[in-house]
Amino acid sequence: MSTHEHGRDDCVDYIERIVYLIDNELDQADCAVVQLHLRECGPCLERYDLQRAVKQLVARSCSESAPESLRDRVRIQLREVEIRLTEGEA
Repeated sequence: MSTHEHGRDDCVDYIERIVYLIDNELDQADCAVVQLHLRECGPCLERYDLQRAVKQLVARSCSESAPESLRDRVRIQLREVEIRLTEGEA
């Protein structure tokens, strides 16, 4: 059964995993699952592409590394925004 047959609610489970995929923080099995979902789900693929583009832009624009505590706070806030956006789409 494809992601489109499951519905948009199932995509919520992939939002955080997409971030981990971009950051190379998933094991091989989880990467395969997320990549399969991205091949089947246009909205999640668009989100992945956008997040990857933003990450690349920030990487090119910043020559200094932010403290890990700041990076953690930004990640948490981004995930909270993503959750609110996803809940608003339902």
